[in-house]
Amino acid sequence: MLHIGYHESSSDGYMAMGNEAVSVGADTFAFFTRNPRGGAAKPLDKADAASFCTFAREHAFAPLVAHAPYTMNPCAADPGLRDFARNMMIDDLNRLSYTPGNLYNFHPGSHVKQGADVGIALTADMLAAVFRAVSDISTTVLIETMAGKGSEIGRTFEEVRAIIDRAEQSFGKPLDGRLGVCLDTCHVWDGGYDIVNDLDGVITQFDKVIGLERLKAVHLNDSMNVLGAHKDRHQKIGQGEIGLEALVRVINHAALKDKPFILETPNERAGYISEIALLKSRVQ
Repeated sequence: MLHIGYHESSSDGYMAMGNEAVSVGADTFAFFTRNPRGGAAKPLDKADAASFCTFAREHAFAPLVAHAPYTMNPCAADPGLRDFARNMMIDDLNRLSYTPGNLYNFHPGSHVKQGADVGIALTADMLAAVFRAVSDISTTVLIETMAGKGSEIGRTFEEVRAIIDRAEQSFGKPLDGRLGVCLDTCHVWDGGYDIVNDLDGVITQFDKVIGLERLKAVHLNDSMNVLGAHKDRHQKIGQGEIGLEALVRVINHAALKDKPFILETPNERAGYISEIALLKSRVQ
């Protein structure tokens, strides 16, 4: 069974997103926890969240993949922006406690000329501070693999692992089950990992460096760019440089096939319906 959905609008709440998912043949979805280009979050409707939890169990939903806003930069040079990121993540995780057992994905940030090592340390220390502030975390936090544009950190598996290691060191104990990874197919391709010609090798490298037990979700996107372009421009499934057949191998890979797959392709609703149906038809 393919666990798949797409990035939905959260404007009408959880039940609206759940009903939309079921209507297009999905059993998961992604959503921004708040305005993706701002910082404001609308009041949480606890009754809506409770109704959705029941709905999700009845429809055997896979874990949802909530997404932090793009304005969150945990390794910004400005301490005020780092405080903003930390407080936003704490608030998001407290709100997500009303829909327990799901995932929270975030971009590890841009070091802004401070250097990757500084960026890694700042993001990791923020994660440790968040975990200390939110003691009862029922949501797994995911570091997203990045394409490496500009001064992004998380562009290699080694950088992602360094964030995890530093976060655990700062926190003082392992964060197994609380801190994982979301693999984005466009990002890793743009970052130089050849998932078209050597998917097994890339997955083996991920396992060696990070550990497959940390991999909790996959953003399933084609790419407008050639391998190693470091540009991060998503394309519709089968219309980019990765191509349909390579993405079909991704969804059928033994190490990946049970994960929630989230489409972040440049589509409207009809396009997502077509992509979900197409990919379901290629499950082996």
